[in-house]
Amino acid sequence: MNQLLLKQQLSNFLQEDIGYGDQTSQAIFEDEWGEAEFLAKEPGIFCGEKVLQSIYELVSAKIELTLLKSDGDLLESGEIFAKVSGPIVDLLSTERVALNLIQRLSGIATKTAVSVSKVKGTETKICDTRKTTPGLRMLEKYAVRCGGGWNHRFGLDDAILIKDNHITQAGSVTRAVTKVKQSIGHMRKIEVEIENLLQLEEAIKAGVDVIMLDNCSIEEATTWCKMIPSYITTEVSGGMTEDQLEAYAKAGVDYISMGALTHSATALDISFNVSVKEGVTNAS
Repeated sequence: MNQLLLKQQLSNFLQEDIGYGDQTSQAIFEDEWGEAEFLAKEPGIFCGEKVLQSIYELVSAKIELTLLKSDGDLLESGEIFAKVSGPIVDLLSTERVALNLIQRLSGIATKTAVSVSKVKGTETKICDTRKTTPGLRMLEKYAVRCGGGWNHRFGLDDAILIKDNHITQAGSVTRAVTKVKQSIGHMRKIEVEIENLLQLEEAIKAGVDVIMLDNCSIEEATTWCKMIPSYITTEVSGGMTEDQLEAYAKAGVDYISMGALTHSATALDISFNVSVKEGVTNAS
């Protein structure tokens, strides 16, 4: 994860929420010292170690964070996984950003871990897509890795993926692949999304590196995977649900890409419990 970019993003998130200061906390507290605990209210996979570290580094050098779990670790319901102490105004003013992010990321890691478990014992890998929250792609894709999944391309600039609109405008799979090969360097792999047998045959003859079987049935995936040479990587995508994963894995695909890992993950329920440390102030 890019630490510089992470701190830039977190700084913007904090500024959005805090603005010119937490008026409520500043009115009620002066220089009291606080302690707080992060508690998992349901089981899941933790993701947010670097987020918490960076948030508190940005806000105050007086804040001390103690992490009891690392990214990718299992959380039990009722388990305390992090403790923090420092000026109580700072703890309260950063609470919402910290919780929003680690709940979101832990939810994605948890959903990914469940999906990965469905293909256990096979060679198939579960990966994400570009269906991420704008501004959170780096973090959400990191959460997928924490859950045991793999990342598809991060953006339009780091991989070639010829999709249906490209094929339509080019006139055929063959023409689309030919145009791309004339444009890119030899270091780039080419993936093509196919929807029928004719396109599959074209993609194989065109010499692509990866073939994505889009919105195909399990029967089609099974038949088509047998036709694809072993040197071509196979991927299946299109509305994948957890109950379908085992069957598609047994069809022989190398990767199953799931937009649902990021766009449909439910935030993990986490609470942040704060208390004032009696007799201690910021000046102590």
